[in-house]
Amino acid sequence: MNKSMIAGSLIGAAAVTAGGVSAVNYYQEAQAPQYAEIVAVTAQHKTVQEPQQYCEDVVITEQAEVKDENRVTGTIAGALIGGILGNQVGGGSGQKLATVAGAAAGAYAGNKVQENVQQNNTTTRTEQQCTTRLESRKILTGYEVQYRIGEEAGSTIVESKPTAQRYEIEGDQPQFNKPITEKPSV
Repeated sequence: MNKSMIAGSLIGAAAVTAGGVSAVNYYQEAQAPQYAEIVAVTAQHKTVQEPQQYCEDVVITEQAEVKDENRVTGTIAGALIGGILGNQVGGGSGQKLATVAGAAAGAYAGNKVQENVQQNNTTTRTEQQCTTRLESRKILTGYEVQYRIGEEAGSTIVESKPTAQRYEIEGDQPQFNKPITEKPSV
């Protein structure tokens, strides 16, 4: 065999091999799945705690301010009334003694009456009271997408909910930003 024949045979064999490899690659690509199909989509949430302030108006009852701490008014009024009533009893020096005793008893009673009135004298006011409580709430963190490419199943987490049933694939990964729209049948 001469050199040209050997070279030609080798070139021909290389061409046939390259063509065969190209044909196999083309066949495999033609048989490979052309899209990812969505099987299920599940919303993913997490629970967060947030402080919330709650305010309400509350009626407060307080002891009223005492203007006469020594209860002079009650003591004097009681003494006058007691003295007048004591003066009505008896006559002569007994009348004087009854007047003094009535004034003393009236002064004590008037003091105690005023003390009781002061203790029961209250005022009310409305005050806003606030408390802070932690409230739980769920927030959406994304979507778990289960998909199938041919016979292979997979899942991933995405931020936006898929809007189509099928998506293009690149490098065995679904491209959720490239939906495949179905063509209407004629």
